[in-house]
Amino acid sequence: MLSIIVTTLFISLVTNIILKKYDLPTIIGYIFTGTIIAYGFGLHDAVHNHELKEIAEFGVVFLMFTIGLEFSINHLKKMKYEVFIAGSLQIIITALIVYLFSFYILNIEQKVSIILALAISLSSTAIVLKIFNDNGEINKRHGQRALGILIMQDIAVIPILLLLGFLSSNDSNVGQILINTLINAVILLVILYILAKYFLEKFFIQITKTNSEELFIGSILFLAIGASWISYKLGFSYSLGAFIAGMLISETKFKHQTEANLIPFRDLLLGIFFITVGMQINFGIIFSYIHIIALLIVVIAVLKFVIIYAIVRLSENKKTTFKTALSLVQIGEFSLAILELARSNSLIVAPYGQVMIVTIVISMIYTPILLKHLTTITDRCVKKEDDFIDSDYVSNDIQDHIVLLGYGEFGQSIARELRKQGELYVIVENNIHSYYKGVHQNEPIIFGNALKAEILKNTYLQNARKIIVAIDNPKKLYQICETIQKYVPSEKIILKLHSHREKSTIEELNVGQIVIENDEMSKAVLALTQE
Repeated sequence: MLSIIVTTLFISLVTNIILKKYDLPTIIGYIFTGTIIAYGFGLHDAVHNHELKEIAEFGVVFLMFTIGLEFSINHLKKMKYEVFIAGSLQIIITALIVYLFSFYILNIEQKVSIILALAISLSSTAIVLKIFNDNGEINKRHGQRALGILIMQDIAVIPILLLLGFLSSNDSNVGQILINTLINAVILLVILYILAKYFLEKFFIQITKTNSEELFIGSILFLAIGASWISYKLGFSYSLGAFIAGMLISETKFKHQTEANLIPFRDLLLGIFFITVGMQINFGIIFSYIHIIALLIVVIAVLKFVIIYAIVRLSENKKTTFKTALSLVQIGEFSLAILELARSNSLIVAPYGQVMIVTIVISMIYTPILLKHLTTITDRCVKKEDDFIDSDYVSNDIQDHIVLLGYGEFGQSIARELRKQGELYVIVENNIHSYYKGVHQNEPIIFGNALKAEILKNTYLQNARKIIVAIDNPKKLYQICETIQKYVPSEKIILKLHSHREKSTIEELNVGQIVIENDEMSKAVLALTQE
């Protein structure tokens, strides 16, 4: 066993060093490691080892715990549409279409069709959220949309597992199962809420008084694993309990230290999880059913993309919708658990189960590559921007006003100050979420891309006193400034940059006024030292 552990570590290190040269994520390296170990040591059956699967699952548990730390109860309330509406619709529509096709068109047995439909409806929480966390896209609009749908999928695992239990037992009482589930859900929430409200803060205060980092780390592991254990004992998944515990800790002042200490455990156990995924690749099945597997990968990806795109597009712009849909086209790790449970209960026969497992693993392998190039693919595929939405607050005789391009955090701060000073201004915003936020604040805002001449005309740009560009993307900054200069003199443009490095790329445009954020912050800090 020790030789296998050492060899596994060596293979994973070498594989990931090679992949990193091509800027590929470590997830693929771990999956390849699992495949090499399975074939090199003949350990295909090890993936069915209960203890190994339990340990591997805790990679996902700790991932959900850290996600919960960034996802407070108030945050969940704000994302109720993404979680409960978009997420539910995605699962229901995907599962229904797959079921109808497999049962009525392919004539696959009904129980097998139900299991396949439910497995295909889920996407990979572990891969998508890990990569979005690593590259910071979890805080972007498409990251939040994907997160909401994935959370609903994790919640849906509970009724799916209950349904599998019901399908495997003809004597099950559906009503009793639902009542027990509801009671257990209430018990879980009440227990964790009471612990968080009356004991959590005091518990952490006592731990920090010891000035022992070991005790603090131990307390975090105790809370994460303890919440998972309570959830499991009440009939739910480990990860749901961990997610709720993370959300409760996020309401305390210890959330950042908790996250920093837990990340090494999370990444290590996630590595084990992906190694077990790689161990499930069966080349015999791949060679025998290669044509079916290839067709399944394409059809499932297209189906899920179309469904998610249609749902998200109801309340989002094209680019954000495209990114959200493209990031969730794979099948997830919980689907492997569903198929394994179905196999152990004799609900699915070997060819269907094995083909689906290989299909799932391959879809998980291409996902990191897809997510790495998400923006590039989106920019190439979504060329035409949404039509602008005119604002009722913009008059056709507006003169001597300020045009504010961008309504992010910086743009919102500028808008507040302009309003306080009684200035006349018009805002342009291309993010539908930020646009509706501006509408809610009664801002004079237009939805559209500032690179479009038609959008700029509706701000009466040529009559403006100043144009403030409040956009963080350096590439778009250059393009927007270049476009604006076609209509107004350069001296009217005010541009905010983060650093001198960004300034060097835009100096050739001779923009009238450039404010370097780092310089202004330095001056403010030095001024404070003189007081």
